[in-house]
Amino acid sequence: MSMNNVEMLKDGEERMAKAVEFYKTELQSMRAGRANPKLLDRIMVDYYGTPTPIAQVGNISAPEPRVLVISPWDASMIGAIEKAIQTSDIGINPMNDGKVIRLIIPELTEERRKDLVKSVHKFAEESKVAVRSIRHDIKKHLEKMEKDNGITEDDLRRDEKKLQDMTDEYIKKVDDLTKDKEHEILAV
Repeated sequence: MSMNNVEMLKDGEERMAKAVEFYKTELQSMRAGRANPKLLDRIMVDYYGTPTPIAQVGNISAPEPRVLVISPWDASMIGAIEKAIQTSDIGINPMNDGKVIRLIIPELTEERRKDLVKSVHKFAEESKVAVRSIRHDIKKHLEKMEKDNGITEDDLRRDEKKLQDMTDEYIKKVDDLTKDKEHEILAV
């Protein structure tokens, strides 16, 4: 079953929203010198043979601005959690006292901050490309509908304007998220 022009625009908006949401998730997992439990979101721990997010095997808190504390619900998981953090790409060495695991988030050097900002801009550009690609895809479908007499030329112009406004709105969301993250990284 083919979509009509209204469904086509709605589909495009949903896909653009997902692209921006993915970008937002990527940004949250980037370390900006402050303790944020989201930093551990992508790290999986072996929980009785099943790769499981750390947040599902213990409580993660940030009692101080640069300290994360992981309190496993099952004390026997401490070793597995520690190993998962050590083998991850976050570059922080965990310390445990037998009950909890502490992660001290190091201060970021000026050079590291600049590298992070470059990464943020790279992710931002990829997200914008994704949004524009969705626009291109939807526009192609709308033009085909008009060619096949499914919609009028006036409908096509109106829908293309809606599509462009939607694209601009999601590109602006990416820019706003980028600006916020950049500010967070550069704030000492």
